[in-house]
Amino acid sequence: MNRQEILTTLGAFILASGLAIGQTITTFDAPGAGTGAGQGTFSEGISSAGTMFGYYVDARGVAHGFVRNKNGDFLTLSAPGAGTAAGQGTFGFSFNPAGTLAGDYLDAKGAYHGFERDRDGTITTFDAPGAGTAATQGTLALNINPSGIIAGYDFDASGVAHGFLRHPNGKFTTFNAPGAGTGAGQGTGTASCIGLNPEGEVAGAYIDTSNVLHGYLRSSNGSFTTFSAPGAGTGAGQGTDTDGLNATGTIPGIYVDSSGVIHGFVRATDGAFTTFDVSAAGTGPGQGTLPEGLNPQGAITGAYLDSSNVAHGFLRDRQGAITTFDAPDAGTGAGQGTFPLLNNASGQITGYSIDMNGVYHGFLRMP
Repeated sequence: MNRQEILTTLGAFILASGLAIGQTITTFDAPGAGTGAGQGTFSEGISSAGTMFGYYVDARGVAHGFVRNKNGDFLTLSAPGAGTAAGQGTFGFSFNPAGTLAGDYLDAKGAYHGFERDRDGTITTFDAPGAGTAATQGTLALNINPSGIIAGYDFDASGVAHGFLRHPNGKFTTFNAPGAGTGAGQGTGTASCIGLNPEGEVAGAYIDTSNVLHGYLRSSNGSFTTFSAPGAGTGAGQGTDTDGLNATGTIPGIYVDSSGVIHGFVRATDGAFTTFDVSAAGTGPGQGTLPEGLNPQGAITGAYLDSSNVAHGFLRDRQGAITTFDAPDAGTGAGQGTFPLLNNASGQITGYSIDMNGVYHGFLRMP
């Protein structure tokens, strides 16, 4: 479902240090970011113009959204109604060319609500129809495209997930993938940040009645194509998850095999799969290759977890050649390291690293 939740479950957030030849990596911290374990700066993505966005967690454990322009200047924000206790606050997840940031916030009860902030500073909050209002329920807004359509999913009062599109006029289209389960923790989710392309296609995953993940592509006319990567396991917590799609409909993602090992895949517009593993990726449960971002040229970035549960960043070009890298100052212990999330058309990559003290820092890797 939500990529961060899935990777946390699989025991990710780990890395090592060292720089690859021919690259420049700059780390940064949002103003007000905390310096304790679990605090800091989470850079979720980068636009074609080099604007980065995401959220930071302050010294009290409260989250706030941010936008960082290519000159390094920050805009920080909190959505109206966002909670002010540890674990609550405002989370930015997607940014479109018009300068609108989309995301969600957790209120004082622990319920999620969606928001969009336009370039003039106006923040609009919203809830999907049927979204629950109790803790861990509500609306998660994860994507915005150039037309201003927002995609995400909500959890209803029974804890079941449903996909949605919010149109610029404020109207909603809700949807459920065929085969999605109807029990708590099951249902239909979307990929984050790049799960909605300019054509209005949505990529995501659903959890079936056996708690197995499957990928889907929803076309702009509402029709679904569901799929499972070759080699995906069929047990609970196994299966296929997507990371988004580009304008051509190419989809990257992960699959978890029957042994709990994670592998990368890319699905072409004709439905053909290419699966891949970084050569140094571990082969134990919770280890492997974890793609995250896909740019318009078809290059994929993400992380891999080695046999010691240390993660390292990678970039896979359209021809399949893989380059690995690590952010400076990233910790080398369990739960530490570098986590690349998105790459743009210029080949810039952003994400965050976790240092030896468990503090998060944003990074920008220049090609």
